[in-house]
Amino acid sequence: MKLFGTAGIRGPVETVTPELALSVGRAVATRLPATETVVIARDGRETGATLASAVEAGVTSGGVDVLRAGELPTPALAYASRGRHGIMLTASHNPPADNGIKLFADGTEYDAEAEAEIEELVESRADAAAWDRWGAQKRIDPLDSYRDAVTEYARSYGEDLDGLQVAVDCGTGMASVATPQVLETLGGDVKALNASVDGHFPARESKPTPETLTTLRSFVAETGALGIGHDGDADRIVIVDSEGEVVHEDTVLAILAERYVRASNAADPVVVTTPNASGRIDERVEAAGGRIERVRLGALHEGVARIRENGTEGTEVVFAAEPWKHIHPGLGEWIDSVASAAVFTRLVAAEGLEVLREPITERPYRKESLSCADEQKERVMDELQTTLPDRFPEAAVDTDHGIRLDFEDGSWTLVRPSGTEPYVRIYAESEDVDWLVENVSGCVKNAIK
Repeated sequence: MKLFGTAGIRGPVETVTPELALSVGRAVATRLPATETVVIARDGRETGATLASAVEAGVTSGGVDVLRAGELPTPALAYASRGRHGIMLTASHNPPADNGIKLFADGTEYDAEAEAEIEELVESRADAAAWDRWGAQKRIDPLDSYRDAVTEYARSYGEDLDGLQVAVDCGTGMASVATPQVLETLGGDVKALNASVDGHFPARESKPTPETLTTLRSFVAETGALGIGHDGDADRIVIVDSEGEVVHEDTVLAILAERYVRASNAADPVVVTTPNASGRIDERVEAAGGRIERVRLGALHEGVARIRENGTEGTEVVFAAEPWKHIHPGLGEWIDSVASAAVFTRLVAAEGLEVLREPITERPYRKESLSCADEQKERVMDELQTTLPDRFPEAAVDTDHGIRLDFEDGSWTLVRPSGTEPYVRIYAESEDVDWLVENVSGCVKNAIK
């Protein structure tokens, strides 16, 4: 049984059913002593309340107490799971008919080993506890405490917003109850767009992209404000400049990564990122005196844990991020776009967005997806480990997480199989990106035949 993808369990409600939610809740409880507690929250999706009830039934019938937290952004649930376990019902940026289950322990997503244990327990249908050992339920409301924690954390960076105009498109998602409030506390002149929680996502698609953020982009272009877009559960962030253009996600990542490295007193400051992240991040981190470690997509938390376990004295993970999703270790080890919004706006208030972007080399960037049946992916990737280096003998090759080729001029490309769809993904960044993608695509198409 394979339940977990790169970001928990996720899919249409015909797959993510109350029965599955109950089984996952009981599996979580089965792994825990009766003295533990599990905090449960959900995003605004229509199916969330029923799935939360089912998860709660699974946990309590497994003999563990539950703390009901109601509707929350995913990072707020992660914050509330510190010192205990947490279950979040969300499908993040997926369509409204989808839902999902994300598991946390002490503010960190379950690692692959823990997820495998949950899958085994779900498949084996873990038994309920004895009737007189079922858990109890209690209500908590961690939202104010979470917003205060983000606000105080952000004050360590940049300057007070002092009336800085910021437009936040919450997409009728859970950022509605967090980002505008935090930015207002920090002194911003905040205009909240689509800021009523509605799990149908009537204003726009939940995934924030240049195509879905048209209202935000128009507003920003008219007013000159800084624009921020979120997804349904507030773990993704998109930045829009004063001309209404989306700032490349890797540029945002590079700005934050460089700042965290420069602010660190560690002898060995490390930024964890993923193979599809741009070389512009490496350039800015190295210029600041830090280094990059890459981990597979969806495993930032595992990378942070591994580096902390294996690092020498003086090694410190100062930031961890993949495009659109950021972990701020000084605050906690969960993905948190509300914290990203708070820190980034304070940096903009201090220096201006153009000044922050100026040292970053922004080469043309493209992504492509080529159809490839799941059963072909292993053979295709094995073949590409030979044909891609042969086609580009001048490139440095890394095969830890797909096949990444890095060139002396800063260009790079990555080929990796999708973990959730029947595609092989191609990522490329180069001054001649069309030529690079065309040649890489040719190798991939030949391998797929």
